[in-house]
Amino acid sequence: MVKILLACTGSVATIKLPLLAQKLLDLDENQFGNIRVQIILTERSKHFVDHKELSKNIDIYTDEDEWSAWGKRGDPVLHIELAKWADIFLIAPLDANTLAKISSGLCDNLLTCVARAWDINKPLIFCPAMNTKMYEHILTKEQIDKLKSWGYKCIPVISKTLMCGDTGLGAMAEIDTIVDFVKSEISNLNE
Repeated sequence: MVKILLACTGSVATIKLPLLAQKLLDLDENQFGNIRVQIILTERSKHFVDHKELSKNIDIYTDEDEWSAWGKRGDPVLHIELAKWADIFLIAPLDANTLAKISSGLCDNLLTCVARAWDINKPLIFCPAMNTKMYEHILTKEQIDKLKSWGYKCIPVISKTLMCGDTGLGAMAEIDTIVDFVKSEISNLNE
């Protein structure tokens, strides 16, 4: 079994979450074994996705779950449990705000806490997604390069007309590109 933790941030590209999650679940069991997907939604990402569009076979976690799951010493800590559970951590989309948080070591929500607790020997894949002007800001390259220097894997943005009407780099990679990348990482796990 391959366990994928899929996280979404406050980018409009989160509207693609149902399709991405389903395509991951549908990976060829004969080739990859059983695939299990769990999802983390940040507060801002919830604006772009309807839970009813997601498979009933997927557990969805939010910041509220992080705080409600723990009551006393010895209780499991959700961000630690998710980091232990997953074989692959896929952040798609990764917005500019969360990119800045992760690259600075901030951990103020469930997603960033998982990232901070992540075992760097396991694949962490991120798919930036933001407006062209944000993507072209000098900080963005520095932050992406920092994550890559830690061994995290970036699926580059693409150029297209964005939801705001601007055209240029910054759109999240296509779903099939992301799924193909994840398939190659699963193959690497099995070697």
